[in-house]
Amino acid sequence: MSAAIVTSGLTKRFGRVTAVDGLDLQVERGEIFGFLGPNGAGKTTTIRLLMDILRPTSGSVEVLGASPTQPATRACVGFLPADLHIEPRYTAREALAFLGALRGGFDEAEVRRLLERFDLDPGRPFGELSSGNRRKVGVVQALAGKPDVLILDEPTSGLDPLLQHELLSLLQERAAEGATVFLSSHVLPEVERIASRAGVLRDGRLVWVGRIHDLRARARQRIDLHLDGRADAELFRDIPGVSAVEATGNVVSVTIEGPVDGVLKQAAQLSVQRVVSHETDLEDAFLDWYR
Repeated sequence: MSAAIVTSGLTKRFGRVTAVDGLDLQVERGEIFGFLGPNGAGKTTTIRLLMDILRPTSGSVEVLGASPTQPATRACVGFLPADLHIEPRYTAREALAFLGALRGGFDEAEVRRLLERFDLDPGRPFGELSSGNRRKVGVVQALAGKPDVLILDEPTSGLDPLLQHELLSLLQERAAEGATVFLSSHVLPEVERIASRAGVLRDGRLVWVGRIHDLRARARQRIDLHLDGRADAELFRDIPGVSAVEATGNVVSVTIEGPVDGVLKQAAQLSVQRVVSHETDLEDAFLDWYR
């Protein structure tokens, strides 16, 4: 079975500006793939190329083994743009009916389930909705057709924390049913929670692709060792992987990049009363790719 999304040498230029530069990417069917990068990295341009909203300057795109220029291919894709533009006088119900008709019709029972799950009143005009409720309309229209591929541009933007959690849970459910989820985001924790793999985009170039646990393996972590006696930072300073050491009273705090084996071996020679391990700082690992 072919991959869900394949790009080869995908490039998009706007005059002298190269927004996407030689992107080679493969997203497997049934996986949740996180597409990471700050605003301006080229994420939205890439998504517009995947959706055939933009045409590439060079290179190629395949979605479900075919060109996204084909209506049959687009009918199998649920798309949530960064900004969903709908006629303000349309109610959410009318907007969903219109968007569903473009895809051959949504299952009404599925639409009702999604509206209830996201606590969305379908009778209010789109122009009267808050930004969060407009985002909900976009989420519902992307999911209502139960597409084989979901391409989502910053899907949790504008949603409150409870609804962010609900949406991420729903995406995991859809992936478990066999859908492929391509999730663009600049929020690392949400990608870490649900994605199995991720790619990091910098200035239009893909600078890293791998499994989330590989990114975590690069991340810095801090261990606080509470000793029976005064702490000596010098005992840990020259251990491979140690990037910082600070001693205060009987506590020595060690920041480590990579395996902690060397620090633990050194600690085993001391009288350690308590060990406190702080959460791995994935934000640092993510930023390392930009440095």
